[in-house]
Amino acid sequence: MSKKWTRLSVFAAAFFFVASQAWGQDAKLVAAAKKEGKVVVYGSLESDTVGTIKKAFQKKTGIEMEYWRASATKVMDRAMGEYRAGKPLFDIILTNDNPMQIMLKEGIFAKYNSPSAADFPKDAIDPNLGPRYRNVIVGVVYNKNVIKPADAPKSLEDLISPKYKGKLVMPDPTQHTTTTQWVASLFKLMGKEKADKYIRDLAAMKPILVESLLPAAERVTTGETPIAITYVKYVFIFGQKGAPLDYVRLGKMMGDGHYLGLNNKAPHPNGGKAFIDYFLDDESMNIMAKMGEFVNRKGVYPPLPDADKIQFVEMLDLDKKGFAEKKKEYSKLFLKYSSASP
Repeated sequence: MSKKWTRLSVFAAAFFFVASQAWGQDAKLVAAAKKEGKVVVYGSLESDTVGTIKKAFQKKTGIEMEYWRASATKVMDRAMGEYRAGKPLFDIILTNDNPMQIMLKEGIFAKYNSPSAADFPKDAIDPNLGPRYRNVIVGVVYNKNVIKPADAPKSLEDLISPKYKGKLVMPDPTQHTTTTQWVASLFKLMGKEKADKYIRDLAAMKPILVESLLPAAERVTTGETPIAITYVKYVFIFGQKGAPLDYVRLGKMMGDGHYLGLNNKAPHPNGGKAFIDYFLDDESMNIMAKMGEFVNRKGVYPPLPDADKIQFVEMLDLDKKGFAEKKKEYSKLFLKYSSASP
């Protein structure tokens, strides 16, 4: 045998040894997870999205998964209550940034560097929580049957034009925490002085205030109120059902980042790691993107026009005191000027 073929044979053998070794580590983790019986996840990610991911995860790994869904605050309260009592039932928490940072400070999470994290941009990776797997983006959505695209606002500044007075719906920033954050974070887009004036002008528009982002979007789908401050993803989600929605291309848009973490006292630690590996991998991220989510895995986008051009700006983190102060401040403005939802 020639020296050339000998070198090629050695290289090939080494390659297959390394590849099989890497696969063997995955296989061992999955096998260990199966012995644990299941993986338990608490989160605020929508149930229909998790249901699709759960089905694919169980089919691929053979590991059973249980999911309990609630608001981010309720997820945090339940997880911290169980953890402090020394009887945590969950393996994984997946929810938005603020509660995750609070739980991190409580020492709930174990550090796990998943190999699936390699395909996320560096600026989307928290040194302690790992990849920010999705961005939940708040923007301006409108009904194209009521407001033609040529007549739609082109910027946040346009939104406070007198011609849109009485046509705007938004969640109540004195009650809805994500909207409180969004309003409090406007300085990130326009500077403090300009943002302070903008907030006063926005309140003076007398927007219809509803309890959360979903009802705001629902009013736009019917044309009852043609413009909303709500999640951009609803353009796709309701568009699938025939609603004539579009969103204003603001360029920079604010929102919340979502993470997932492994309980450092997880009842099923191998199941938790196997779930993280799958959840952050290509298949799971594509499932989410196809359902309208803005995931952060490189090259994966929702089927929404110009989704790849949105520049995400993470909203300000507020603690309990910060939320209370902002809600009090906005009560003086929005409840003075605005009309309530019937």
